[in-house]
Amino acid sequence: MWKEIGGREAGQIRPNSFANRVKSHRLSTLQLSNYKEIVSPHKGSINSLQVDLTEERYLLSGASDSSVAVYDVQRATDYEGGGHIAKHRSVFVVDKQHEHGHKYAISSAIWYPVDTGLFVTGSYDHYVKVWDTNCTRVVMNFKMPGKVYRTAMSPLAASHMLIAAGTEDVQVRLCDIASGAISQTLSGHRDGIMTVEWSTSSEWILVTGGCDGAIRFWDIRRAGCFRVLDQSQSQLGRRPPLLKRKVSISKSLSAGQNSSVKPRAPQKKSANGNGVRQSSVGRIPAKGSVRQRLHPGMLSSQDRATAHYGAVTGLKVTENGMYLLSAGSDSRIRLWDIESGRNTLVNFETVRLQTSKPIQLATTQDPAVVFVPCMTAVKAFDIWSGKTCLTFRGHYEYVNCCCFSSQDQELYTGGNDRQILVWCPSRHISDGVDAGPMQDQDNWSD
Repeated sequence: MWKEIGGREAGQIRPNSFANRVKSHRLSTLQLSNYKEIVSPHKGSINSLQVDLTEERYLLSGASDSSVAVYDVQRATDYEGGGHIAKHRSVFVVDKQHEHGHKYAISSAIWYPVDTGLFVTGSYDHYVKVWDTNCTRVVMNFKMPGKVYRTAMSPLAASHMLIAAGTEDVQVRLCDIASGAISQTLSGHRDGIMTVEWSTSSEWILVTGGCDGAIRFWDIRRAGCFRVLDQSQSQLGRRPPLLKRKVSISKSLSAGQNSSVKPRAPQKKSANGNGVRQSSVGRIPAKGSVRQRLHPGMLSSQDRATAHYGAVTGLKVTENGMYLLSAGSDSRIRLWDIESGRNTLVNFETVRLQTSKPIQLATTQDPAVVFVPCMTAVKAFDIWSGKTCLTFRGHYEYVNCCCFSSQDQELYTGGNDRQILVWCPSRHISDGVDAGPMQDQDNWSD
């Protein structure tokens, strides 16, 4: 570590490269924290965890005992063990005894993306509720036709305030906070929707995974989904970085200026007069002069494509918006290229996954690692090779959710044992001090 710090000071290592090395080094030393503890007030399994997106300071948890709690993960409530163990107790708890609390299990709890003044909960009591954090009261109620499995809000949204809700009904519903009503229903799945996820590159794109094994992409400005992922449609290799692609494109253009190039075909004009490039997604080959459209944008065979042999239980879009990770009840994890919609054929090591309820995945910011709840453990997989990097064992029962804080490189996990565990980088290594091998001494040794 000191050698890299010296290289950074001498200008031999770029700042971004140095920061990435430190982060990856801290990530490789994640272990169950022995100096930080979250005291869970829940009396049921932890189903959902999320750290707020603005400060990455407040952790929100939802549990099967109809309770939701908020914790300050940066400021401890009190200390134990001579001041060495920081106890983080809940700032507040809302349970079924609350006047407007949920009556059944809370399956999803998420923060409002741009402010910690609001949070959203979804429950098996068929309700999605929007809460005011400061006074812990419900400011908006949305009635659903069945159990709510997952809710999501776009982290990029500047033009809408929509909550996507996946329920045991076959339709995805978009709840508008601004109007207090359900503004849209998205139809296409043939069974309940277990997981929903917004794109991290566009505020209009929504990804949903259903019990029918399908993963569908929706543009909420248009009718019908525009893509259904098919596990049989695959491609090998990882997309090159954006900068390299730009350089190669500019070189090819400069080389082509000196040679004879065919003129491009004129682009079709849209209704507003602008030239629009026709996308290959959703186009159907013409037979003669007749074109058919059996489903908005797709053939019937494409519409029935499946991404997993079983329910899709987890989805996670990488922070750069280029890839999608999915988990299914077939105990498979898949990595998809979002631009082409193809399976990248990364061979993730065989794991056992829960089949009866959705699971919550987490990724690092790079992205390089994905954290997946695998029964009683959480496994960290290398996204590009599919190999297991780390295995976290500490829960006594099944793990349902995990959340990664990129600011502190801390991992939070919740399971059926009602506990929220904190996994932190090793203090000895993260401090950058190489003191050699530790001496084998007891605390009471002279």
